[in-house]
Amino acid sequence: MSDTMKGQRLRGGVRPSRRYSEGRVCEERDCTTKISMYNRREFCHAHAPVRFPRVRGRILPEGT
Repeated sequence: MSDTMKGQRLRGGVRPSRRYSEGRVCEERDCTTKISMYNRREFCHAHAPVRFPRVRGRILPEGT
């Protein structure tokens, strides 16, 4: 018996990256930073609102 493993090539096409309109600028007042056409957000990194991912646990109802 051989000690090597054989795999198969992945099939199917590669989906292209989603693009957004070109020439967009950060929506923060007085900010002239250009946003990449691959970035879906409307703010640059410096002005983006802080978002914390929910890694684990449960969502508590409002008012608790």
